[in-house]
Amino acid sequence: MHADRVVIMGAAGRDFHNFNVYFRDNPNYEVVAFTATQIPNIAGRVYPPELAGARYPHGIPIYPEAELTDLIRREGVTQVVFAYSDVPHEYVMHRASAVIAAGADFRLMGGNATMLRSHVPVVSVCAVRTGSGKSQTTRRVADILRRDGRRGSPAGCRQPAGVPGRRVAVVRHPMPYGDLAKQACQRFATYEDLDVQKCTIEEREEYEPHIDRGLIVYAGVDYERILRAAESEADIILWDGGNNDLPFYRPDLHIVVADPHRAGHELTYHPGEANLRMADVIIINKVDTASPDNVALVRHNIEAVNPAARVIEAASPIYVEDPAVIRGKRALVIEDGPTLTHGGMAYGAGIVAARRFGAAEIVDPRPYAAGSIRQTFEAYPHIGPLLPAMGYSTEQIHDLQETINATPCDLVLIATPIDLRRVLKLNRPAQRVRYELQEIGQPTLEDLLQPILAAAPVNSGMVRSAEGQP
Repeated sequence: MHADRVVIMGAAGRDFHNFNVYFRDNPNYEVVAFTATQIPNIAGRVYPPELAGARYPHGIPIYPEAELTDLIRREGVTQVVFAYSDVPHEYVMHRASAVIAAGADFRLMGGNATMLRSHVPVVSVCAVRTGSGKSQTTRRVADILRRDGRRGSPAGCRQPAGVPGRRVAVVRHPMPYGDLAKQACQRFATYEDLDVQKCTIEEREEYEPHIDRGLIVYAGVDYERILRAAESEADIILWDGGNNDLPFYRPDLHIVVADPHRAGHELTYHPGEANLRMADVIIINKVDTASPDNVALVRHNIEAVNPAARVIEAASPIYVEDPAVIRGKRALVIEDGPTLTHGGMAYGAGIVAARRFGAAEIVDPRPYAAGSIRQTFEAYPHIGPLLPAMGYSTEQIHDLQETINATPCDLVLIATPIDLRRVLKLNRPAQRVRYELQEIGQPTLEDLLQPILAAAPVNSGMVRSAEGQP
């Protein structure tokens, strides 16, 4: 029997995972190539033989997605697997039509083939779109899981160092922008770990908030190896999803965040709709700033496809270091990069803060954009007069710094998950805009996490402090 010749369409995340857990050692398939999109500097590389396994001694080439139909014909491809996230359903079917017209089968893979099973309880936090509020939801869940199990403790509290508590390991959806072989299984406990492993801004945005809370963070490429390492030092694993992708581990509780600012997208984006249908708990976030009609539409759509899900309404209130400083200033607003780019949002917490606290003007950075930042504006013209915090490489981080420092403004508003002042040298005053999840009414996340807490008794060991010491 001849093996199917396969191309996996991806963006350096789900594609590698599907290969590792399903195709790598499967004699019925030969993966001849990956294609890449969304993330810069992935195409033109090779998925290394150290990760590809014995059947692929030379590794597997990665091509731009634009070459897909040529690859199908040139390599005699019989099957194409779509394996990336946060795209409209129509987009997926356009890709399917191109594949079918070139003569190959088109495939989407579900949880039975791709989710790994853990020996400890898993709570997953995913979303229907990028920018819905996974980050603050994950932080809120982590705070609850780390407590000693007593209900009613203050929201957002950190378990004190040296007190017996549940050990929680956060496993982050892949962000492998560097040397893939070296990034196979990464463990982060301190800022020094981030420096040693040369993390990009995008990686730091996801890892630093957990490290600040004294949590261990795992990420990388080989998620079975990561799972076994995390299990060895955790009572509970918290899956921190990326984009609107599905979890890589089979969750015991699947939490999905929906965004009423983009009401209707929960049924029109892949694989966000699958997340919505699978969810045990759905959080309708940002209800404090969304219209009541949009909140009602999201509720209606949840009821139509997943009436058994428990629904929580929540806000993501913003916090600024010194709101009075913003009034009357010409502000350059920096927002989370992926939320603005393939997330499709035209504003975020920074714009909300600028307007709420009386900025005189939002300065347009586009005339001053350097290098790759200029290219980002050209690729995503909907962004408008905001600056996406793009930092997928050393060169792009430099371009971001040059753009900020060249933009004539009085104040920089940093509305990204990390304080960019840690990694950039800015020549203007800056204020940090932060946001946290706040449930409204009942049920609360603490209510719905009780079965997980009961299944993971308090460990006799000591939880870590924010400095990584017991």
